[in-house]
Amino acid sequence: MGKLLNIKYGGLHGTYWMLYGIITSFASAFLLGRGYTNGEIGVILAVGNVVAVFLQPVMADFADRSRKVSLLGFLQLSAILMLVLTVLTFALQKKSAALWVVYVVNMAWFVAIQPLLNSLSFKLEETGYHINFGVCRSVGCVFYAALCAGLGSLVEAMGVQVLPVSGGVVLVIMLFTLAVTKSQFNKMMEGRKAAAEGSSGVPAEKLPDEEEINLLQFMARNKLFVVMNLACIGIFFGNSILNSFMLQVVEGVGGNSEDMGRILSVMAAMEIPGMVLFDRIRRKFSCQLVLKFAAICFTLKILVIFLAQSVTMIYAAHLLQTFSYGLFLPAMVHFINEIMAHGEAVKGQALYTVMTTSASVVASIAGGFLLDIQGPKFLLLVSTVLSAVGSVFVVLLIDRIRKKA
Repeated sequence: MGKLLNIKYGGLHGTYWMLYGIITSFASAFLLGRGYTNGEIGVILAVGNVVAVFLQPVMADFADRSRKVSLLGFLQLSAILMLVLTVLTFALQKKSAALWVVYVVNMAWFVAIQPLLNSLSFKLEETGYHINFGVCRSVGCVFYAALCAGLGSLVEAMGVQVLPVSGGVVLVIMLFTLAVTKSQFNKMMEGRKAAAEGSSGVPAEKLPDEEEINLLQFMARNKLFVVMNLACIGIFFGNSILNSFMLQVVEGVGGNSEDMGRILSVMAAMEIPGMVLFDRIRRKFSCQLVLKFAAICFTLKILVIFLAQSVTMIYAAHLLQTFSYGLFLPAMVHFINEIMAHGEAVKGQALYTVMTTSASVVASIAGGFLLDIQGPKFLLLVSTVLSAVGSVFVVLLIDRIRKKA
């Protein structure tokens, strides 16, 4: 039963990160096909991320406090909303204000549900079975790489209309996976309740309600955690720069768009070992120690790329992706769950995702500006400095954040 639950949760990550490829990685291709300019596309992506920053804490607050809609139920409603928006992007054939709004809302909602999907792993563990978050999350990397490899050829052969169609298919699969996961989860929880009642001969008592707090109360109670998450903006700034401006970086050392594609594939592939092995690593090392190590590796990676004089060195730098992003993400997800009190977990996950999303927004805006003024080397220097500052804060603060009762 536990293995089947892991497979279903891994399937959810697979569908989510396939959607990431369709909505985000192929955004330029789709929007160019609808008549938007590069500048307009940049604005759409930036606005989508900004809206997501505001949506994430609101969603997390609702998920933490709602007694009527379960976490799985909210994800189902979200998938239905995104399916409707995806159908609209298919129907709106030309550049328009309506398409602009629909794409921004779809992207923002998609980004905003990421912390809820991460938190779902711990909700599923209420069944009594362990969920291997690292392995399940790595399924997303595999599915993303596979989708991007095939979707590029489909777009070339059939045009950008294939993108919303593909998105619709993936969302239908996601809805099916959510439905079967929810069904299994409910049955397992009912079984546990019946077993508890049977062993005692009396109805199982309800647990006391979790303390309900709003976002401002959460931040007031977790000041060090908030500061540490602000440091994540610095750490992830460089990672976002590489995702957004890799072409300019490789062209600066004599590479081309083909090198860019291969390096991004290597980047995704190198995240998998760290995620898959995280459960074993966690048995020997604390999440705090892993986060310190991963933060330092983020800085080392961007430093090596800054110093690189060839495309080969940029490839080599991405070997550190296993130890940076590949370890940082699962370690942070588990660390948040370990230290947060009842009623705070989803807010904690959301705050972390807000900071990484904010890093993408800042990188998108500042990155283009810095490239125009000083070029890729200066941009990489700024990224290295910001990553180093962020890493120092994580190393200094993380051991001072104590577990709540």
